[in-house]
Amino acid sequence: MQSLSRVAHVAILACFSLMFITKGVSTLVSKNGLSNYSFPDKFMFGVATAAFQIEGAWNEDGKGESMWDTYLHKHPNFTVDHTNGDLATDSYHKYKQDIIMLQSLGVKYYRMSISWPRILPNGTDHYINKAGVRYYRKIFQELIKAKITPVVTLFHWDLPTALMDLGGWTNPKMVDYFEDYARVVFSLFGDMVKTWTTMNELHVHCYNGYDLNAFVPAMQSHGIGVYLCSHYMLLGHARAYHLYDKEFRPKQKGKIGLTLDVFYAEPKDSNNKEDVEAAERYLQMHLGLYAHPVYSKEGDYPALVRERIDNMSRTQGYPRSRLPVFTPEEVEMVRGTSDFFGINHYTTVLASASSMEPGWLVPSLDHDAGVKSEQDPKWPIPGAFWLAVYPPGLRKIVNWITNNYGTRVPIIITENGVCDSGGLNDYERVSYYNKYLYQLLLAMHEDGCRVEGYFAWTLMDDFEWSDGYTVKFGLFHVDFNHPERKRTPKLSALNYREILRTRRINFNYIKMPSYKYNNL
Repeated sequence: MQSLSRVAHVAILACFSLMFITKGVSTLVSKNGLSNYSFPDKFMFGVATAAFQIEGAWNEDGKGESMWDTYLHKHPNFTVDHTNGDLATDSYHKYKQDIIMLQSLGVKYYRMSISWPRILPNGTDHYINKAGVRYYRKIFQELIKAKITPVVTLFHWDLPTALMDLGGWTNPKMVDYFEDYARVVFSLFGDMVKTWTTMNELHVHCYNGYDLNAFVPAMQSHGIGVYLCSHYMLLGHARAYHLYDKEFRPKQKGKIGLTLDVFYAEPKDSNNKEDVEAAERYLQMHLGLYAHPVYSKEGDYPALVRERIDNMSRTQGYPRSRLPVFTPEEVEMVRGTSDFFGINHYTTVLASASSMEPGWLVPSLDHDAGVKSEQDPKWPIPGAFWLAVYPPGLRKIVNWITNNYGTRVPIIITENGVCDSGGLNDYERVSYYNKYLYQLLLAMHEDGCRVEGYFAWTLMDDFEWSDGYTVKFGLFHVDFNHPERKRTPKLSALNYREILRTRRINFNYIKMPSYKYNNL
């Protein structure tokens, strides 16, 4: 394993202090530029990563292939820049350097994932890769030594190829295999890991990978595979939750939850009833479908979703609904299976009703929802076309979650961030974090929403799935042309560190020349 020398550590910290800082006055907060509200001392501040996006070492030390490894090797043109995750940021060898970066930010929590095929190369628990076990135990030991709490996701999309060959999450046996995998991981690491997330972004995984062909497995089993995937992932999550709750929690004393995702939906015309209904339908179809079975008092799929897909399936001549049905026992098994509401949020869309749009497949989740989504041309787009900056969307989605599911479990923003095309002077990212976190403060202090944590996406530039390395989300720049994958802090890293230090937002700490803080 490679580690960063003490000299290099000092050099990284020195980069922070040498960065240029400008000061001024914002008219939208206090006269000294500080937010009027602050985050509680116990508020969880962290950063997030995912194994496939940073680890590399795709076939080292006994690791099995994930479906992303296999697919990208067979289809090198799948990513925009024809790249893959074979090396990524080389965090498999540089995890100690990553932890030093975490320390320099001042974060106390690190959300990361375990690579399923690095622990179980064949997908099933009949063989455990000891080298993979040693790797993760070393990471957890180093994090705890650095007084950083690991928050660990079991499944962040890198399904073992052996299980994808069986149909992946369209196969009901995946529920058993996931429970088996969870048992292995809880047994191996539960003495050090006290906060677990079972799965990341069920909606994105099923929608982009099974409904469309935007993500691996690129199955495009539109209108059918997406709901099978969603159904069995929810059941797999619930089984893992109950396993932990009954067999491991009594001794390990940890927490376990779920991470979902959504773009907020604004009615394109708030005075148009159909647009208002379309916005709500978008949120129910993209978030409620996954959240309602877990977080609502009654459980099961939302009535709107159930009725919509049932009716569409009947009209299209299907003998039964394309959305599977939970048995009464399964409804009870899934309901209440999360100690927190993990939500990943990046952007907002404008919603209007539509029966058909170019590019929609029939059947599909898009066609079932019947919502045209677009972006306001006034919203900035610093990087990827899909990520327009609209800070109030974070406050609104937190309120939507609170209004629909109450405050029984706390909300944790498990991912939030923005991409650009690269560079160290990332003023747009500084602005993004300032404005979105300000909206989060408003949701907490003015709206009474129970939010207990926030994780920035992401620690460093990484492999961004089908976008490859063309978009940059990191607080640290990674030189992917450098054999050592050199890391360098950006302005946003310095700004984020200051937010964590003060528990407030200083809009004057780093300002773009002639920048005006509008649209708050």
